[in-house]
Amino acid sequence: MLAMFVALAGIFMIIGWALGAYFFNDWILGALIFLLLAGLMNLISYAFSHKIVLWSYHARIVTESESPRLYRIVRYVSSLSGLPMPKVAIVPSKTPNAFATGRNPKTAVVAVTEGILDTLTDNELTGVIAHEMAHVKDRDILVMSVAATVGGAIAFMARIFVWNSFLGGGRRRQGNGDFLILIFVAITAPIAAMLVQLGISRSREYKADFVGAKTIGKPLDLAAALQKLEAANKKRPITQGNPASSSLFIVNPFRGSSFFSLFSTHPPIEKRVQRLKDMASGKIEMY
Repeated sequence: MLAMFVALAGIFMIIGWALGAYFFNDWILGALIFLLLAGLMNLISYAFSHKIVLWSYHARIVTESESPRLYRIVRYVSSLSGLPMPKVAIVPSKTPNAFATGRNPKTAVVAVTEGILDTLTDNELTGVIAHEMAHVKDRDILVMSVAATVGGAIAFMARIFVWNSFLGGGRRRQGNGDFLILIFVAITAPIAAMLVQLGISRSREYKADFVGAKTIGKPLDLAAALQKLEAANKKRPITQGNPASSSLFIVNPFRGSSFFSLFSTHPPIEKRVQRLKDMASGKIEMY
């Protein structure tokens, strides 16, 4: 967790160094300004990242009377996991997917899309919820929510400053040297933030699959759910939110070029499914 904060703060400082040199002719000032911004962003992300994520996907907290089937499954998995009942939210999207967010188990929210309720059977949905509750139990959701929020901010700020430069902001001193450095940083900083997320996310997805399957004792239910969700998200990617938050979802809801698929925050679905099948066959011990 601390390493992630330091890495993302470092990326902010690099952006500040380049922008300070280009806009203010003072790279130290730029780096200090962005160091302060990084600290502020980390504090905001720690306190409000779960609310930001829910807001960005228009997720609505629902009551048991509004979604009795979902509540029943979440309550069942919560009891098996030994965790308090989280809040339950529904995302108004026909793309089937799910995520969890919150600073800790007491503030956790499990969110699913409308599409997943129509796509999965009860057993498959139970597997998905068990995966998300595993993230809650291991407090992965705070780490990934902060990474998603700060990573999205880095990408947004890089785009803003690039467009500002093209539209005449800043001063092109000493030829185009400073301008080229700025463009280089604007391109590489979001990629660096994405790689930080990638390193965090992949191992946590494997572990959440394992813990979730172990909790319900039915690895093949989760495997079947993952296959359905992967196929559905390829056909119908989600159209809202920020790709920086893709690591929060059980499968990647965004689809880009084959180049960017190399940097997916999720392990290949085939490997995840095979590991679950190995659990079911006893090749990987569940207990």
